[in-house]
Amino acid sequence: MNENMTYAPLLAALGHEARLEIYRLLVRAGEPGLNVGEIGTHLQMPASTLSHHLSSLVHTGLVVQQKNGREVLNRVDFDIMNRTVSFLTDECCIGLGVASEDAA
Repeated sequence: MNENMTYAPLLAALGHEARLEIYRLLVRAGEPGLNVGEIGTHLQMPASTLSHHLSSLVHTGLVVQQKNGREVLNRVDFDIMNRTVSFLTDECCIGLGVASEDAA
């Protein structure tokens, strides 16, 4: 599979303002994560809206959920986050060669 295709769904999931807000909050929360109520309180987001956007993040693997009794904790998959950031930056500033003589 094309490497761009692997990361495209992850980046698309972060391409919505609400999902990006949720994700950044969970990044700040760190490994302990937050439950849905805590996320909603921090972001002042209605539960139905939060649930919809959170499910998109979970579906892509950016966020993992863990049941802890009656509580469901949401946390960032930091390995996926780091691989995605690395994908975006690993060729930073290496320059570009001319692809073909026609391009010149």
